[in-house]
Amino acid sequence: MMNHLVLLPGMHGTSELFPEFMNAMPEPKHIEPLCYAVGASPTYDQLLAIVQSFAPAAGAYVLLAESYSTPLAIRFASTNPPNLRGLILCAGFATSPVRGWGKLLAALIAPLAFRLPLPKAALAHFLLGKQAPESLHASVRAAIRSVEPAVFAARLLQTLKADVRAELAKVAVPILYIRAGQDRLVPTSCLEEIQRIKPQTEVVKIDGPHLILQREPRRAAEAVARFLQRLA
Repeated sequence: MMNHLVLLPGMHGTSELFPEFMNAMPEPKHIEPLCYAVGASPTYDQLLAIVQSFAPAAGAYVLLAESYSTPLAIRFASTNPPNLRGLILCAGFATSPVRGWGKLLAALIAPLAFRLPLPKAALAHFLLGKQAPESLHASVRAAIRSVEPAVFAARLLQTLKADVRAELAKVAVPILYIRAGQDRLVPTSCLEEIQRIKPQTEVVKIDGPHLILQREPRRAAEAVARFLQRLA
């Protein structure tokens, strides 16, 4: 089985929320999570250069991106890197997941939205779902606190402007899309948009919230492992 996996994080930009998923992946495994700067807000263009420098120079690998990083991963894959063998989009999107008046509202509140602690109820509603372990709540809160509020706001604004549909059409490697069945941030329409451009996209739906790798690490790891096995 192909076992080299490169991970791109969600909006928090850290590797702190990957360990349970990484531990759930079957052996042998070679998994490298990329971290973004917690005190700076590079653009998708600047992050693309970082991903390009981080990608393995030799040996086949698969790229897995969470939510915020999925447009970035699509852009990277569209350049047809020589050793990339597959792309996994987890709760992903090719254009902004926020539509209509919601996009305007999000842009207006972005500068203030991350300056106050996210209430536990909001964390459960938008990210973790009901009855998530307290340890997971603590880990997510810690990851959020580690990032400057202005950085979070800048990343949110980047997602509102995202449009990588043209790049998606150029991706030549197989794509797996992991859909969180109870996702309250990325609607099903984002998956449908990707499928219109790439009808051959493989889809795995896992019943759970937006942070599906963190809430259902074993089921997500099983889906990823099956995809890697087929690529091999």
